Formats: sequence, structure tokens, C-alpha cells
Amino acid sequence: MSDAKLLLVDDREENLLVLEAILEPLGHRCVSVTSGSAALKELLLDDFACILLDVQMPELDGFELAELIKRRERSQHIPIIFVTALSKDERHVFRGYSSGAVDYIFKPIEPEILRSKVGVFVELWEKSRQLQEQAEQLHEQELAALEQASEERYRQLADAMPQIVWTADAQGAATYFNRRWFDYTGMADEDAGPNAWHLVVHPD
Repeated sequence: MSDAKLLLVDDREENLLVLEAILEPLGHRCVSVTSGSAALKELLLDDFACILLDVQMPELDGFELAELIKRRERSQHIPIIFVTALSKDERHVFRGYSSGAVDYIFKPIEPEILRSKVGVFVELWEKSRQLQEQAEQLHEQELAALEQASEERYRQLADAMPQIVWTADAQGAATYFNRRWFDYTGMADEDAGPNAWHLVVHPD
């Protein structure tokens, strides 16, 4: 099953069941809710590749809900498909697009058309996530390279100092000695473990 999740919003359970049945062949997880407030809660809890939203709902209709979704930073880029039995009147269509919808599906629903539209948005979501993951990996690699370069510069400076320099972890175990330590103690590199002090400091 794909990682992509679809949010289905309709105040009628039977409509949600129809949508779930149509979308099942795509293999995506569908989260179905029957109110605008429930949809807003789900959007706070999870990420969705696409939202299928009924226009005619009590209390908070589809247009109002879409406007709220687009105001939230977390959900503003999620594509919204309106599913409606309203007429194709230009006023209704314009209001839908102006409130944030990217597409319309008119009832009765053509299953192949709906699956095709949802499939496109899911593919875009998956590609966007892959790009984000690649960017994060590159960022982590850059940070690791900077840390390594910084550590190398520190060691070069420490080795150039005439005084003994060392580092230790929170438990007091030695993690690094500079060259002056080895010159002074005569200890070999392979003998300088975390408890090297015990070998060169007088017991008293």
C-alpha cells in the first residue's frame, strides 16, 4: 500500500462509502470524516496527498472549509478536489476555485476520471516528498562535512600548541590527546586509550 493518504469529507456516510469504493483500486489509505471540524482535526494530525471535499455540508460548507484549509500553513498546499451535485454554473465553479480548489468532480461520479485525477495529485505528492528527502540528506551530509572539517582544524591547532591538550567525554574518559602529550609521555598512539592517565600519572 502507498504511503499517500487521502482525506474524504462528506456529511453523508453513503457518499463516503462510494468514494472509498471508487478509490480502493489505487491502494491509498482513505481517511473519511463527516464534518468540516473533523476534517480540520485530521489535518492537524497527519499529512495528506489530496482532499476530496463535498460542497454542500451543514454548519461549515465546502467553500468555507477550503478557505480555512488554505489559511493554515501546514495544509495550504494540499490539493482540494470538490465533489458536488451542484450545477456547473460559472458562479459556483468560480467560487470553488477562488476558495482554493484545484479541480471539480460533478455527480454522478465517473470512477475512472476520479481515479485519474487523484492519481495525478498523489504522484506529485510522492515526487515532492522524494525531493524533500533528498534535500534533507544533502543537508545532513553538508553538516557532517562541516563538522569533520572543524574537527580537523581543531586537531591541527591543538597539535601545533606547545602545551598538552586533551578532550574527555561526560564520564571523564579521554577521547583525544595532542602531539605534545605523546612527546612528553613517550606513549605510543595505540596505547592512548580512555584511561591513559592511569599509565603516566603517579598514584599519589
